[in-house]
Amino acid sequence: MDLIVFLPAGFPSKEKTLEFMFSANADFFELGLPFSDPVADGPTIQRSYFKALSSGFRVDDIFWIARKFREEDDRKLILMSYFNPIYRKGIRNFVERAYESGFDALLVVDLPFDEAGDLLDICREIGMGNVFLVAPNTKEERIKAADELSTFIYLVSTYGVTGERERVSELAFKALKKVKAICRKPVAVGFGISKREHVVELFKAGADAVVVGSAVVSIIEKFGEKAGEKIAEFTADLKSFAD
Repeated sequence: MDLIVFLPAGFPSKEKTLEFMFSANADFFELGLPFSDPVADGPTIQRSYFKALSSGFRVDDIFWIARKFREEDDRKLILMSYFNPIYRKGIRNFVERAYESGFDALLVVDLPFDEAGDLLDICREIGMGNVFLVAPNTKEERIKAADELSTFIYLVSTYGVTGERERVSELAFKALKKVKAICRKPVAVGFGISKREHVVELFKAGADAVVVGSAVVSIIEKFGEKAGEKIAEFTADLKSFAD
């Protein structure tokens, strides 16, 4: 049972992102590449991306973070991006640099697998993993196809965008049961997971991993460059059940 922590790269700086990664009690990290039109993300992550970009964050900086992290830590790294920055950099160039920097997989949130042929071919050639999203209303044949192509399945817990929520919806538990019955790969649940009780409920329901993002970003918003200790405490509490 794994805890995946999402961090927006470059918020409030690339150096602090690296520090927060070392502070967090996580099994995996999902590093978000700041983008000007993050349509799948709620207001918390949108603000973090805007601030990172306004401070001069660029695509190359996420590779710097990964390289520095890899000098000291071997925990898994997932690069979460929208497709536009990958396309603009050149798909092969982007994938090669991500792989060389130490990323284990790419999650391209707005690129469905049946439109990802070039990306998938290059990733297979290089050895880069891929993660695809499925939602509560995803049809069985598409879930099976995503299972074949993904390092693990990222199950979106509800309709809409990322963001902290008071409770995990019944929809999430129904979707998790369905996806677990179909998939051979591990299933991670994300979007709205922000409390220890959410983690407990989802692991008891059969999730292999959970993704916590906006709740961590909110801590950074509140405590700024001094957020490392608070992130450590928060993620340790979440991890206490999984361990």
